[in-house]
Amino acid sequence: MSHEIEIEFKNILTEEEYSRLLQTYSIHLNDVISQVNYYFDTKDMDLKNNRCALRIRNKETLYTLTLKQSSEENTIFETHQSLNKEEFEDAISYGHLPKGDVTHQLISIIPHSKNVQYLGKLTTERAEKNLVEGLLVLDKSYYFDTVDYELEFECDDVKSGQAFFNQLLEKNRIPKRKTDSKMSRFFQKKIEEE
Repeated sequence: MSHEIEIEFKNILTEEEYSRLLQTYSIHLNDVISQVNYYFDTKDMDLKNNRCALRIRNKETLYTLTLKQSSEENTIFETHQSLNKEEFEDAISYGHLPKGDVTHQLISIIPHSKNVQYLGKLTTERAEKNLVEGLLVLDKSYYFDTVDYELEFECDDVKSGQAFFNQLLEKNRIPKRKTDSKMSRFFQKKIEEE
């Protein structure tokens, strides 16, 4: 279990921009890792309505339950908790979450009478590059019949991070685009599919 404050900047990319950034930052296919996000909410979307997100991320044989709570623009408070395979399967099948810091945080958001339910998954091919200014992340994500590309930049300071991110976009001739979170894009597509 852990808590962290994540400062990140995002921008949706075209496939061409994504490929160009992979080349510019010398990122090769063997640097790309696959991860799957399994998303949860209540039937009434209480988490989404409170600007929160609940997911289990599977990377190789590791499962991490994460509650994301938006605080300020570009800043997210995250609570993480490791799961074993059985706990993961119980969450997917029945909406049962193991006791721990994540469920403790959830109590303040969701009335105890409500249960979370599994809503679907999003698979991401992720490439990361450590830079002096922070972590550059290039994602190619698959959900429903959609493939999208995204640039993320994670750093320790909002002001210097924003300045670097803006320079990075300008230097690479990438227009700044309004970019919702992966979970928001997933939910939007889910609504369209229903």
